[in-house]
Amino acid sequence: MEPIKVLIADDEKGIRNIIVEYLSQEGIEVIEAVDGVDALNQFKKHNIDLVILDVMMPKIEGWTVCKEIRKVSKIPIIMLTARGEEYDKLLGFELGIDDYVVKPFSPKELRARVKAHLARSHSLLDTIPKKNEVIFGELRIDMDARSVWLEDRYLQLTPKEYELLIFLAENPKKVFSREQLLTSVWGYDFFGDDRTVDTHIKTLREHLKTYRKWIVTVWRIGYKFDPEVER
Repeated sequence: MEPIKVLIADDEKGIRNIIVEYLSQEGIEVIEAVDGVDALNQFKKHNIDLVILDVMMPKIEGWTVCKEIRKVSKIPIIMLTARGEEYDKLLGFELGIDDYVVKPFSPKELRARVKAHLARSHSLLDTIPKKNEVIFGELRIDMDARSVWLEDRYLQLTPKEYELLIFLAENPKKVFSREQLLTSVWGYDFFGDDRTVDTHIKTLREHLKTYRKWIVTVWRIGYKFDPEVER
């Protein structure tokens, strides 16, 4: 099982060290970020379960980082700040933070709050139906939303490009002739030839960029989807 990951974003190394020490005692993996830009990069890179954000950080302040995270995730966010004015707290809660800790703080209290929020969020996740998705590494196909994401980049596919990709991805490593793909994706009554398949394969590869090799040409037969092929 993958360890729980908490992102701590604070430009003060001493603060990060204390939080790492106390959360590591609970078997939590702590990812550190030294500024707002680093925080967003680390958030995209790792599967983060909870975020601890300092408000006053270089490059991008904590409020902006919070806004960006809330665009894509509902994981718990704890704001960490030296200020304790009511206005700051109200702004934080309006942005969607889950908790607010004022410096100087008790490491034990912060650890208790982190554990409580993690327990609550994981309990909620267990009650949410799993998404109808197909995932291969950095490629994610959300079949409910009919959307495709690659390395957090949304791919603008045509309906037939999407249907061709999902058909191949649901049958990894299985070889299909052009005729089989025409029948399965375009239908029996499609009026056209197998060059239509070649054209759509070409545009799909362009969308996939460095992952284009995952759509493999099988000489004299057709195509297959193989996510184990090296890019």
